[in-house]
Amino acid sequence: MVKSHWSSNMKQYKAVFIDWDDTIGDFVGAAKLALQDMYEKYNLSEYFASFEEFFLLYKPHNIELWDKYGKDLVTKEYLSFDRFFFPLMHGSRVGERLKAPQKSTDFSGTPQAKGERQEVAALAEQLSEDFLNMTTARFSLLEGAEELVRYLAKKYPLTVVTNGFVEVQYEKFDKSGLRDCFAHIVLSEEVGCQKPNPRIFEEALRMNGLQAEDVVMIGDSWNSDIQGAINAGIDQIWIRKNKEQGTKSQDTTEQTATYIVQSLSEVMEIL
Repeated sequence: MVKSHWSSNMKQYKAVFIDWDDTIGDFVGAAKLALQDMYEKYNLSEYFASFEEFFLLYKPHNIELWDKYGKDLVTKEYLSFDRFFFPLMHGSRVGERLKAPQKSTDFSGTPQAKGERQEVAALAEQLSEDFLNMTTARFSLLEGAEELVRYLAKKYPLTVVTNGFVEVQYEKFDKSGLRDCFAHIVLSEEVGCQKPNPRIFEEALRMNGLQAEDVVMIGDSWNSDIQGAINAGIDQIWIRKNKEQGTKSQDTTEQTATYIVQSLSEVMEIL
């Protein structure tokens, strides 16, 4: 365990807040498996040279959309649709057809191209609908997550503080078999803001009837979990799973985290 210079003593807390996706549940793994399932189911090789091409277009655009969604720049519906429409429109096997000139007129303006664009939009809508269900079907807990949650639940009131869509997150909570371990669940869509906005942490504090100094936040994401807890004046345990995790800016600020660990099992050494 690496402990930052912020903390010189192990502190006693009255409650624990914990992130869900990629702290307890393997969201990244489940999402990628679901995307692979969809690639085969919908024969997306008609649009992309490989699954890797599809994924490399999807992933950064999805991250960008979630960032915009957190800032209220796009709606939930737009995010759900465009994270598939964008890569489909830029796939090597469809993008060139839509962009290729025909005679002196841009091909994208022809009825054929407009029809293909409508076809792509319809497929994006279908992918959006299926993705949430298929991701939930692929959900699994991270190694050591059940042990940690049950350990913490015996010692503290435990509150999940997580971003995500209501219809997906509650299904994952139920599927995990751990829902009874949590005193409260604070979900961004229900609160009306996402981590790192301090308001979601303030809502969790209100539910527990506690002050910021009474709790600690556990999470894997510097930007959402750790920076969000710092914004709310709450101590943090950053699960930094590998040295390469995060950006250079995060690397330069890692010592502002109260505690830094590399595995879920190390959290139990602190709490």
